[in-house]
Amino acid sequence: MVGLDFILMTTTSLTHLRGESKIREMLAAETKVGDSHSINSSDPARSWKMIVEPVEPFLRAVTQQLTRQAHEFDPQIVPYAEHALNNGGKHLRPTLVALAAGCFGKPNESHVTAAVIIEMIHLATLVHDDVMDEAEIRRGSPTVAAKWGNEIAVLFGDCLFAQALKLASNYPTTEVCRAVSLATNTVCSGEILQTQQRRNFAAARKDYFRVIEMKTGELFTLSCDLAAFLSAAQPEQRAALKEFGAAVGTAYQIYDDCVDLFGTEADAGKSLGTDLAKGKLTWPLLLAWERASSTDRAALENLIIHWQPENLAAVNALLAKYQTFAPSVQEIERCLEIARRALRVLPASPGQAGLLALTDFLAQQTAALVVQ
Repeated sequence: MVGLDFILMTTTSLTHLRGESKIREMLAAETKVGDSHSINSSDPARSWKMIVEPVEPFLRAVTQQLTRQAHEFDPQIVPYAEHALNNGGKHLRPTLVALAAGCFGKPNESHVTAAVIIEMIHLATLVHDDVMDEAEIRRGSPTVAAKWGNEIAVLFGDCLFAQALKLASNYPTTEVCRAVSLATNTVCSGEILQTQQRRNFAAARKDYFRVIEMKTGELFTLSCDLAAFLSAAQPEQRAALKEFGAAVGTAYQIYDDCVDLFGTEADAGKSLGTDLAKGKLTWPLLLAWERASSTDRAALENLIIHWQPENLAAVNALLAKYQTFAPSVQEIERCLEIARRALRVLPASPGQAGLLALTDFLAQQTAALVVQ
């Protein structure tokens, strides 16, 4: 479960990684799939607008329904709901629902409700994440935990989960409720596994991709899968969109790993460095540990086990020494290429073009991490 929305990111400075000069060459050779979906704008905000503009009516409907959902709670709980449900963000998962549905025609009200359900589950995981990470900022505002305390935050996160399942039960088929329940279980299980592996480099390296597919990729997958199901897509088309969602979700999490280590709170709109403080071992750290000499490996483990904010400079020095940024970028692009290939089984459509453009946007955001 991750907090950041990469759509909120701007160019991040990584001056301590200047030695990795080959990154620019790699990014310059980035694979593209057709010209129709390429993102050419150097302005991230403009690039994102180009993707979401065709589905803005859908996203407005999602926002309106989220606002209504905030008032479905007990009156004394409404302030928490309003804060969590209306606290900015660009609704990445609802955007995935809209674009995936657009592969088969126009999204309808059933897709809007599905997007609201997924967004509520996502927000519930963030509320709980912020408690565990002791994070104070989310999307540029105080977290629910920082504003009202951990007890309220935990219980309210539970309320969000329950409200999402209540909405899912309103569909005439049990398929939606079943899929939502399974996805929620998977996300929470992934978080448990990551928590068990804190500060355990060997275990975290072994299960890293499995964990991020569970705790991050699952809601991306659910967004694409429910959109396809509600559009009566063919089984192979539904499978392709599930593969797309899982691959993009994995790429997104690796990008998030990089931003949490190298970004700023002003750029990300949330508390950074919480992964290190809690002993969560993200991809750049695991790569450094894997490549390090026995002496440096022990030093890195000691820095994380006995974490203090001033340890960041030493950690960054090890990340630079073992050149972990370039392979992190390569892994992001590998996942994005898997996502692009998955979409080839779908007929050309505005939705498919939008999904392809989304992969380009994440590649663009990754490229923005490179020192100019």
